[in-house]
Amino acid sequence: MASLSLLTFNTFAILNWDTPFRVNALALELSKLKADIVCLQEIHQHLFRRTLTNASPYHVDAIHAPKRGRPRGGLLTLSRLPVVKHDFVSYQEQGRWYHLEIMDRMLDKGMLATYYEVAGQLVIALNTHIMANYAADYGRKGRPALRQLSQLHQLAKAIQSLPKEAFIILVGDFNLPRGSWLYEEFLEFSGLEDTLSGDKRPTYRPLPGVSANYALPIDFVFVRRPPNVEMTWNSNLCLDRQVHLVGKYNNFLSDHLGIITHFNWEETKDPSTSLPPSA
Repeated sequence: MASLSLLTFNTFAILNWDTPFRVNALALELSKLKADIVCLQEIHQHLFRRTLTNASPYHVDAIHAPKRGRPRGGLLTLSRLPVVKHDFVSYQEQGRWYHLEIMDRMLDKGMLATYYEVAGQLVIALNTHIMANYAADYGRKGRPALRQLSQLHQLAKAIQSLPKEAFIILVGDFNLPRGSWLYEEFLEFSGLEDTLSGDKRPTYRPLPGVSANYALPIDFVFVRRPPNVEMTWNSNLCLDRQVHLVGKYNNFLSDHLGIITHFNWEETKDPSTSLPPSA
């Protein structure tokens, strides 16, 4: 029986006075949870990346794609397992320059893939952050939703091209709600399963002044099971409470909640699994 744990979390690590304190507190929480793989989004500066990697010594690898003073796409993947290979692919659709979407475009959003071997099984973790839908316009003809759809199609095609024998885990902030047409079409096209299927608990916690209507389940852990493998998992929300930051100041770690998932599997017969060469 093989096992693996993975945590995904949008850190909201923007340039703000309390961000260094939140990032330091996050490092402590990650050390307690001890997930094998940690996929983080919105790491907006190398300063915050270094804080997390330096404060989390139990991680063997810390993977990101650098770009102009920040991790590309704001993505950082920490791992207690050695990474066999990794790569980053940008989304072709990056949003508009003359809109709030410029913040997404400046990040150069995309997908960060890390490859592992766990008990002889090829595991590929995909960390991503789909562009924001600032108007929460998820209508089929809404232009924000159609731009999100373009990124989802590229993501699904990338997943379809991965080795069939691989165990695929796709995680991140998708900026679209569970049960929406975007969500349903993505699952159908990609062939993935949602580890929290049907769960209506919000993973986004609106900041003061933001409408409570934005409190939706928009962060996900999707999987594609490998053939000839019996698999079970348990997903739940985490990092959902206020923590001590500095002095008498307590606050939440982010405007998002995390998701931690524990996987267990065993082969039903010997599969022919081969890992890709190291990068």
